[in-house]
Amino acid sequence: MNVLQMKHLLPFLCCTALAAADIPHLYFSKSFPASKPAYVAIHVDRTGAGDYREEENDDHPVRFQLTEPEVTALFDLAAKLGNFDHPLESPLKVAFMGNKTFRFIDGARKNEVKFNFSEDPAAQALADAFERISESEQLLTNLEVSAKYDRLGVMQALLVLESAYDRRRLVDASQYLPLLDRIAKNESYMHQARLRAAALAEAIRTPK
Repeated sequence: MNVLQMKHLLPFLCCTALAAADIPHLYFSKSFPASKPAYVAIHVDRTGAGDYREEENDDHPVRFQLTEPEVTALFDLAAKLGNFDHPLESPLKVAFMGNKTFRFIDGARKNEVKFNFSEDPAAQALADAFERISESEQLLTNLEVSAKYDRLGVMQALLVLESAYDRRRLVDASQYLPLLDRIAKNESYMHQARLRAAALAEAIRTPK
């Protein structure tokens, strides 16, 4: 690309970046040294585009795309919490459940709240929704690692994934399809694992 082309393209790129910056964002993090992983951070914008990290300085987060109902549910819960404009920590003395952070960003507006445990039903529901995202990305990673390094363990990884799907714990279920299809078509995996991968892929494609 020559200098003249770049000159004409630059305003477009700047406008695109500014438009993206104006999209409302939600952020969730949880630090719990006794758990595995010990840290997670999730970022989602109003279009449903999001990323998942297990380290604060991870330059290669896992990308995902929520459906419209999924992202609407997140932002509706945040709205019920005033987009985090007030404290959420419960005065009750409870066990340590991990340091959690909710953050809402919309242009120049930025609200943030930190808590261990909240009695607010909307806060509990929102934390659980982010936990579902975390579980979903961990299950995807688990299946990817098994498929690559532990082919005998693929069946167990599929059973755990299927259980989460049946309990409606998965978000962006379509992200599993490429891997499930590869397993289903690869004869190096156990026959029963291939059948289960194919059945789960079909269930995701044509939900009841």
